[in-house]
Amino acid sequence: MSKPLRVPATQHGLNPREIDKKARSILQALTGAGYEAYLVGGAVRDLLLAKHPKDFDIATSATPEQIKQVLPSTRIIGRRFRLAHVHFGREYFEVATFRAPHDESDKGQTGDHGRIIHDNVYGTVEEDALRRDFSVNALFYDLESGDVIDFVGAMDDLEKRQLRMIGDPVVRYREDPVRMLRAVRFAAKLNLTIEPASEAPIKELSGLLENIAPARLFDEVLKLFHGGQAQKTLDTLRKYDLFVWLFPQAESSLLEDEAGDSESASYTRLVAAALKNTDKRIRAGKPVTPAFLFAVLLWKRVNDGSKMYRELGNPALQSVHLAATDVFSEQVKSLSVPRRFSNMTREIWTMQGRFQFKNMRRVMGFMDHRRFRAAYDFMCLRAHAGEIDSDDCEWWTLIQEVDEPEKLAMCQAALSQGNNKSRGRTRRRKKNS
Repeated sequence: MSKPLRVPATQHGLNPREIDKKARSILQALTGAGYEAYLVGGAVRDLLLAKHPKDFDIATSATPEQIKQVLPSTRIIGRRFRLAHVHFGREYFEVATFRAPHDESDKGQTGDHGRIIHDNVYGTVEEDALRRDFSVNALFYDLESGDVIDFVGAMDDLEKRQLRMIGDPVVRYREDPVRMLRAVRFAAKLNLTIEPASEAPIKELSGLLENIAPARLFDEVLKLFHGGQAQKTLDTLRKYDLFVWLFPQAESSLLEDEAGDSESASYTRLVAAALKNTDKRIRAGKPVTPAFLFAVLLWKRVNDGSKMYRELGNPALQSVHLAATDVFSEQVKSLSVPRRFSNMTREIWTMQGRFQFKNMRRVMGFMDHRRFRAAYDFMCLRAHAGEIDSDDCEWWTLIQEVDEPEKLAMCQAALSQGNNKSRGRTRRRKKNS
C-alpha cells in the first residue's frame, strides 16, 4: 500500500470541538493506554462536509476485551461482528477493533453468495480502511495530531462529490447486499453521484436483498426514508430495481399508476405528497413515525382489498381489517414491520371511514382519539392527491380551529346538507323506478 495521505488541521478545517466530549474522552483513554484510536467513518465525513453528525464511531487497535479493561462501562456485543459499546448512562458509543481481510478461518467466513458470515479477523488501521465500504466512510481523524488520515483516496472523492466503493464493487456488494441500499442513501443524503464502476452492478445484483433478514431491512428503510431526501431516495431505489425487494406491493401499485392516465394516478401523487411532507418535518426537527410511511406506501393495496371485501358482503370496518391483514402478511416476507408500528398503521387506515360522520358527539369523540392527528394528516394527503373530495379536509381543518358554538353550527350544517343529499338520492331513485 502507498503511504497514506495525512491532511493537517490547517488544510481540512475539521473543528475538534464539534466532536462529542464523551467520544473525545474515549479516544483519549485508549490512546493514553497505549492503543491506536481514531474517530472514523460518517462522523469524519460529515464534519468535513460541514454537517453535524449524530453518531461518533471509533476504531482502535484494542480488542473488545482490552477496551473493556480501559473503559469498564463497556459492553461487548455481536457474534458475526463483535463490537464494544462504551456506555455513559443510557447513551453509548460504538468502538470497533481494526478489521483485516477475511482468511476463511472460523473468524472470517463467507457464505455461498459471497456474503460475510463471520467478521472477527483483527488487523491494522490500513487493513481496516480497505475493509470499509465506500471511500468517504474510510477517513480517520487523529485527535492527538489533528490530522485526517486517508488511505483510499477519499479526500479526492469528496472533492469530486462522488461515492466510490473500495475494492471490486461486485465482490463488496455480494459480501453485504445492504451496501447497495447504503449507496442510495449516501448519494441522496450527501448529494453525491455514485461513481460509474460502483453503480454498474447494482441493478443486476439487486435480487441479493432477498437473502437479507427482514428485520435488518426495516432498519435500513428507516434510514433511507427518514434521511431528509425521501422522494429522491424512492426514485433512485426504483432506478436500480431495489425498491421492489423492499416493498413489492408498493412497487406494483406505482407501476399500475404509471400504466394508466395521469388523472387516475392518485396513489403516486399521495406517495409524493407524503414523502415531501416527511422531509419537511425532518428539516423542521419534528417527529416522524414509520407507521405513517407504511400507511402511505401500502394504502393502494389495502384500499383495493377493502373494496373487494365490501363487495363480498363484509361491513366496511371489517373489510379494512381483512385487507390490512392480507397486505401485512405479504409485506413481512420482504421487510418486517414491528407490531407497535403495524398497529398504528391499521388505526390510520380504519379511521379513514370516520371522517364521513359529522354529528357533534362523534366529531368531539373522534378528535380526542390519540391517532386522530395522524389519521387527519393522512386523509388530507388523500384529498390533495385527488383521491377524495378536498371539502372533507377543509371541513376537518376548520373545525379544529373554531370554538365550541361554531363547531356545533358546522356539525348542524353538515348534517342538514347530508340529509338534503340523501333526500335527493331518494327522489331520484323513485323517479327512475
